[in-house]
Amino acid sequence: MRVILWVLGLCVLAVGLTVAARYNEAYALLVWWPYRVQIAMNLLVLLLLAGFVIAYRLVRLVVRGMEMPGEVQAYRLRRRSEQAQRAMHEAERFFYEGRYGQAFRSAAQAYEGIARPGLAALLAARSAHAMHDTERRDAWLAHAAEYDGDIRMARLMSEAEMALSERRFDDAAHHLESLRASGHRHLAVLRLSLQTEQGRGRWAEVARLARTLRKHEALTQEQAAPLLRRAQLELLRDADGDLAALERVWQSIPAQERRDPGFLLRAVPHLIGAGDEKLGIEAIEEALKHDWEPELAILYGRCKSADLRAQLATTETWLKEHPEDAGLLLALGRLCLRGQLWGKAQSYFEASLSQQASRAVHLELARLAERLGRKEDAERHYREAASLGV
Repeated sequence: MRVILWVLGLCVLAVGLTVAARYNEAYALLVWWPYRVQIAMNLLVLLLLAGFVIAYRLVRLVVRGMEMPGEVQAYRLRRRSEQAQRAMHEAERFFYEGRYGQAFRSAAQAYEGIARPGLAALLAARSAHAMHDTERRDAWLAHAAEYDGDIRMARLMSEAEMALSERRFDDAAHHLESLRASGHRHLAVLRLSLQTEQGRGRWAEVARLARTLRKHEALTQEQAAPLLRRAQLELLRDADGDLAALERVWQSIPAQERRDPGFLLRAVPHLIGAGDEKLGIEAIEEALKHDWEPELAILYGRCKSADLRAQLATTETWLKEHPEDAGLLLALGRLCLRGQLWGKAQSYFEASLSQQASRAVHLELARLAERLGRKEDAERHYREAASLGV
């Protein structure tokens, strides 16, 4: 419908102009001495319109000619930027595919034309690091540092990761400290800090970071447990032989973590060696209240309480709940030996053997037989122990 209206309008305009021109008898007189030119007004109008159109076209042509160099330059810059963006995308793809040589070349190409060259420089540095090319890595890290306004955090994180992978723990700690000083304490920084402090052997800080990550659910309980166990054991090992220091470390460990059987099995011998078995006994008793662990029961039998009767009573109470536990029977036998209850000790050892053949039980029976003067029994148990190996 719109097209029809346009056609009708043009037809009406054409008819109107034709009628007006037909009855227009005006003329124009042009004088340029000594010449005089008389021309019809209709023709003059047509000539003026034609002249305007020609002049407009010439002006546009001149303007376009003057604009052309700028447009060509803008086109080249735009094309260069597009090529740089494409190179950057390829560099990222190659890097994640593990094609580090191609990623490095693409990132270097993108650096020349991308709007934010710092990212390209950082990607080139990471690619060079993956190829163990430290010279080019350091050169591109220097380029990346020139654009710290945009990528400072990314650069410091990358440098920390690269230092960590090369076991340069002090360098990694320096970069992470710079991040923390800038207020960046997010989970990725904490994870890198945890690995760094492990490498530096700062076990108190390892324990603190592991608890923080566990609290924020960045580590599961199963992931945090071995880290905490190792940190606490290293702290105890550092204090080995110093009873006061051992007790300070022990008291600094949360009660829930002290109940970890894997930790107690390695920690209590440090306390025993330093001469404080009371803490070890209390810790084992508390742990076994919450979760039964046969190895802890065996370790309990090695602890020398000042009150042997109370220790025996506690162990016999456990026996009612775990009558077939070979480790608990072994512990009871050892406690009876300390109390010089030879008959009860032998019966507990033999009950333990009936549940599970054990080299440790045979050795205890052999020593008991020697003490009681039963040489043949002692030799037999020694042979049985030797046959079972370590």
